[in-house]
Amino acid sequence: MEMIIDGEGAGGDRIFTVRNPFNGDEVDTVPLAGRNDVERAIMAAHRARDAMADLSARKISEKLYDVADELKAEMDGFARLITLESGKPIRFSRDEVKRSVETARLCAEEAGRLYGESIPMDAGIGGGGLLGFTLRIPLGVVAAITPFNYPLNLAIHKVGPALAAGNTTILKPSLEAPLSALKLAWILSQHFPAGAVNAVTGRGSEVGDVIIDSPLIDKISFTGSVEVGRYISGRASMKRVTLELGGNDPLIVMDDADVDSAVEAAARGSYLYSGQVCIAVKRMIVHEDVADEFADKLVDRTKGLRAGDPMDMGTDVGPLINEGAAREVERVILAAVEDGAELLCGGSRRGNFVEPTVLDRVLPGMEVVERETFGPVSPIIRFADADEAIEIANGTCYALQAGVFTENIRTALRMATEIEAGTVLVNKQPTFRVDHMPFGGFKCSGMGKEGVKYAIRDMTRTKLIVLNGN
Repeated sequence: MEMIIDGEGAGGDRIFTVRNPFNGDEVDTVPLAGRNDVERAIMAAHRARDAMADLSARKISEKLYDVADELKAEMDGFARLITLESGKPIRFSRDEVKRSVETARLCAEEAGRLYGESIPMDAGIGGGGLLGFTLRIPLGVVAAITPFNYPLNLAIHKVGPALAAGNTTILKPSLEAPLSALKLAWILSQHFPAGAVNAVTGRGSEVGDVIIDSPLIDKISFTGSVEVGRYISGRASMKRVTLELGGNDPLIVMDDADVDSAVEAAARGSYLYSGQVCIAVKRMIVHEDVADEFADKLVDRTKGLRAGDPMDMGTDVGPLINEGAAREVERVILAAVEDGAELLCGGSRRGNFVEPTVLDRVLPGMEVVERETFGPVSPIIRFADADEAIEIANGTCYALQAGVFTENIRTALRMATEIEAGTVLVNKQPTFRVDHMPFGGFKCSGMGKEGVKYAIRDMTRTKLIVLNGN
């Protein structure tokens, strides 16, 4: 599959083979862009700003609605491609495509809502007789750097709002799963002026650094690791930056919780896409009075999951993205057991597969819960009271989302207030996300908000106009 530069397909001198994480088969190849390729894409996006400026908000909205319709029409093909390149079970891939259609439609709706405001100039000294109002105008060129785990929806979550705001774009998808993002970029490029949508594939230092350093890039929207996010932030200089850097999301289960509901939420949240989700449940903080019941029921639920071919509609858990990722999860599990955690089920690895794993009597300082474990692991930390639960929840550098199960409204409000997270959900797992909500964390989970309206706001500038009526 080719890159897209200035409205046309583009190859490269070198290629990268995209392999199916389930069986290692070749899915397709993509070019490895060099510096010249990236600079051509940046220049194309820079030149296309005038063509984008000639499009009315209504025209941009119509084009994005057309893109949504095209995504919907090609749902089966996109879902299959996502599963082949990422190993995500096909039924979850179909859900991702449905969300991407909705995201495109939300972008189309918001394209016509770039409101400014009137300013009461006469409220200040010397402002009498003046009329002031603001406009929301595009930043210019927005670069989107996306990961492998939601290759389609995270791409449209960045490129869609950028276009809705009137910007031009450069998309750099992960080499691990670039195909659905490239296909999306091709569809978008057919609806917008040449150069408005570009997509380049390549290694971080060879592509990412050119994007980060370019004076023609006005904003970088990145989803990925904390380490790379810090690197981008430190190097981006005066560029506007949005960073979504992952999480170590807690699920707190109080002694008055509906345990069955909490167990179901924990299983869904911990094993979705084999735990390779930034808002997956990474820590289960369970009151000691219900911990035995919770653990027993979670083990039963975990053992009932079906692992296997992600193309099978009955598969619950597929492979990790590659064997290196699986080996790292296996290492973290073994380290936890060596440090005193109790292995209740799972824990073994076969190739890219890691068995869904439940660990009990995990301590907050163990690596499995101190850092983000990107795999199908359910670590249970027991606590005695609400103060301890909050302390444990806030005890890592991550603060993306959190879930609390309780039947007590006072406890719920306290947890919602005192837990450090961009979102706190009550009686719902933190894996929950709808595509129009403000999404983003605190601390080392990142900076800025996604969610279509909020992303668009951060991809525009405020311009003040003052008319003198004197």
